[in-house]
Amino acid sequence: MKAKKKPITSETKSPSKPPRAGRPRSAESHDAILAAALKLLHERGYRSVTIEGIASEAAVGKQTIYRWWRSKAEVILEAFARYTAGRIAVPDSGNLQTDLQVFLTQAFDGLTQESGEVVRGLMSEALIDPDFAEAMRDIFIASRRSALRDILFKGIQRGELASDVDIELIIDLIYGPMWYRLLNKHAPLNPRFAKQISEMIASKLTRSD
Repeated sequence: MKAKKKPITSETKSPSKPPRAGRPRSAESHDAILAAALKLLHERGYRSVTIEGIASEAAVGKQTIYRWWRSKAEVILEAFARYTAGRIAVPDSGNLQTDLQVFLTQAFDGLTQESGEVVRGLMSEALIDPDFAEAMRDIFIASRRSALRDILFKGIQRGELASDVDIELIIDLIYGPMWYRLLNKHAPLNPRFAKQISEMIASKLTRSD
């Protein structure tokens, strides 16, 4: 009579094949998709990127992409937001006008060199898709407003701005011209424009007492 084989358990498995270390497959696929979207953005531009192209570059099926995102715009939004997150610098020179000028000059430089087409594409999607518009505000716009808010709060702490100033209105007044020029392209986003906005805000709002 043959001896019964022992069932394979964690104790009887061969030690020569340890369990695979690292992140779960889903996390690897997720990151691969975002990396692929970003790569294609740089190579082809926003309009030419497709879900099929992203899937091919990431070596995943389209259904894997649609498991996490509803559209190309959502994939690109997350990839682009992750890419730019560490690039939002909040200057602190001790002077409100200088900080605003440095901050805006950096923002304009990015929009002029590489980000402008992407942001315009995402904003066009936001105009026709309320759900995507909400996601863009939460994922992309909020971080930019937060950085500018920090600069203005420091101005209040230094006594350059009144403590009861309407911070959110000032943010709108600063970003409004930027978005208008970005979308309308009637005039450049350049250091001169950054200086003009900074001087206008500082001259009208900075306390003289």
